[in-house]
Amino acid sequence: MTKYIFVTGGVVSSVGKGIGVASIGRLLKSRGFSVSVMKLDPYLNVDPGTMSPYQHGEVFVTADGAETDLDLGHYERFIDVNLSRLSNVTTGQIYSAVIAKERRGDYLGGTIQVIPHITNEIKARIGSLARSSQADVVIVEIGGTVGDIESLPFLEAIRQMRKDVGRDNILYIHVTLLPHISTGELKTKPTQHSVMALRNVGISADVILCRADRPIDDDIREKIAFFADVDVRAVIPVPTVDSIYEVPLVLEDMGLGDYLVERLGLPATPPDLEDWRSLVARIRQEKRRLPIALVGKYVELHDAYISVVEALHHAAIEQLIDVDIRWIAAEDVEREGPARLLSGVYGILVPGGFGERGIEGKIAAADYARVNGIPYLGLCLGMQCATIAFARHVLGTHDVNSTEFNPQTAHPVIDLMPDQRDITEKGGTMRLGLYPCDLVPGTRAHAAYGCDRVEERHRHRFEFNNRYRAVLESAGLVISGLSPDRQLVEIIELRDHPWYVASQFHPEFQSRPGKPHPLFRGFIAAAAQTLLAGEARQLPLVESASS
Repeated sequence: MTKYIFVTGGVVSSVGKGIGVASIGRLLKSRGFSVSVMKLDPYLNVDPGTMSPYQHGEVFVTADGAETDLDLGHYERFIDVNLSRLSNVTTGQIYSAVIAKERRGDYLGGTIQVIPHITNEIKARIGSLARSSQADVVIVEIGGTVGDIESLPFLEAIRQMRKDVGRDNILYIHVTLLPHISTGELKTKPTQHSVMALRNVGISADVILCRADRPIDDDIREKIAFFADVDVRAVIPVPTVDSIYEVPLVLEDMGLGDYLVERLGLPATPPDLEDWRSLVARIRQEKRRLPIALVGKYVELHDAYISVVEALHHAAIEQLIDVDIRWIAAEDVEREGPARLLSGVYGILVPGGFGERGIEGKIAAADYARVNGIPYLGLCLGMQCATIAFARHVLGTHDVNSTEFNPQTAHPVIDLMPDQRDITEKGGTMRLGLYPCDLVPGTRAHAAYGCDRVEERHRHRFEFNNRYRAVLESAGLVISGLSPDRQLVEIIELRDHPWYVASQFHPEFQSRPGKPHPLFRGFIAAAAQTLLAGEARQLPLVESASS
């Protein structure tokens, strides 16, 4: 029978619950157990696809085309599994499903209530993931904090699961913050109160993960264990670390992996975390710092580009480089020009996005990389900006654009897909999820991937306009990736440039620690070879035998 781990949060949100869940998944997988993960989000939106990144951060796209919470990206990266739309459930989805059933008459005239109809729907979604994944362990994170009115139906549902599947098949983990006051003392009272609030809805935590910026001594652990009525072994300190990839090792060294296996009645199997320890060792090594500019619209909130950031780090760690991300607001590039803001960087990356704000700054950044021979990586909108910049240069006019930003442009080199023209609803209606891409031999993209066909995840409405293919190709644009029917441009490059590659898809979603995405690997390698004005390569310290 599938085992279930339910993870709740107390005191405040955004203390690393998602990283904790992902790390627990890694510990279980390192012991040979199959793992799947689910995020229950209490907001009324159907999904985060129409939400501002300022409110929700990045929208992570699964292989089957679901727009989901950014925590699914952490789950995939840590556990190295491809999740599906079953792994992200929102209040909006639950209520929509229940109301649709009521309208069809499925409830045979019954009065629809939160209990049992809403809670039954939540439990059905959890069971559906367990059946489809056939996982040994399903880990379920409940978004928000205990005490949020929106979370109550989810908490009631996971309380009921204890009776449905048996107490021995369920374990509850509570993540809480230990704040410190001006004297430096860590305070446990917020933890005590959040554990009490959890008890008030009928759930007693089995494990307490204690987040703190300072070391947690044994006296504090014993105090929490006493008030929370758990074993001292089950009070796990999770201090702030330099890299999120250290967290699984912190939890393992505190004995959490063995404790979970013991409590869930799973076979006692020693963990194999050698590759993970090697990864962390490489992260801790002193490395050359490489300045890379990330030119975006939401740079004030780094979580808006979390998968991009992690993909950069994955590629850099492999090459023993420390990426120094320079967060450049596209609107600042518009006001101040690219030269002042982008000089001194070894690579320029323009990520995906929507909307007109800052678009000219992104186009200017792409053009600055083209003119100055700086390695460039464009992702989705970043590919469209690169196309616009190059077409303005080739056609000799500024009146080149995407119809997303200027519907009356004389040269719509980026245009709406025909099947998108009559769509009025915004949510979940783009080209979403995994699509195949054929790579052209002899191109940088083909060399980076080392194969002829790949599948990558998409999230966009607008495409390269095929009317401009011939004129741009004749001027030096290389179309190195195409859909199998050769109608959709997936990757572009510039012929005479150290590395100028841009994709219509989002390669960042498939990058993993220890398995960097090929396009990010190629971008970082090219950036590491870049020489800026006035620089010279270091001479070898040891003369070769021939000299």
